[in-house]
Amino acid sequence: MTKVFWELIQQSVAHGEEQVTWLTRELSKLSAEDILAFDIQWKQKMGQAYTSSLWGAAYVLMGGCSDDGFEYFRAWLISRGEEVFHKVLDNPEFLAELLSDDYLQTDAFAPQLEEMLSVAADAYTFLKTGGFAYNDKVNDEFLNELEARGCTFEPLHIEFDWEEEELPDKYPLLWERFGENPLT
Repeated sequence: MTKVFWELIQQSVAHGEEQVTWLTRELSKLSAEDILAFDIQWKQKMGQAYTSSLWGAAYVLMGGCSDDGFEYFRAWLISRGEEVFHKVLDNPEFLAELLSDDYLQTDAFAPQLEEMLSVAADAYTFLKTGGFAYNDKVNDEFLNELEARGCTFEPLHIEFDWEEEELPDKYPLLWERFGENPLT
């Protein structure tokens, strides 16, 4: 499913501001099992991106970064596709190059995309009910099915390897570009 996951994400990028809607609709055409497999991949990527160094970079980009803000940032990062995801994980300073003025004019979501967090659950709801309206019973079923497949919903813990005053030295390229003019 990893290959299919990244293929769907990459195809969705081409839909710009309609990315979330397009991806949700495409997922809703799949089987329940495939939707669940997509969400498992999604959660694995979210966990993979839960690093101190990436959080520090997000902090510089946004002029601060709460728990929720970091979750939305990671959702945006995954939504940019496999190549960008891995480049940024390998070197968070790549964001300074990626987020050029031209790029920011075309990516309406940068650097956060909260709506991406629920695409699989929304697709599952559509599959079960024929509509996208939130449904407690279907959502509980979705979460139970994920748990049955080994997904745990334990909070992740992180120890920062940086202090706020160290960020200009730790991320000089990002700081030069966004330190005084954060994106949010």
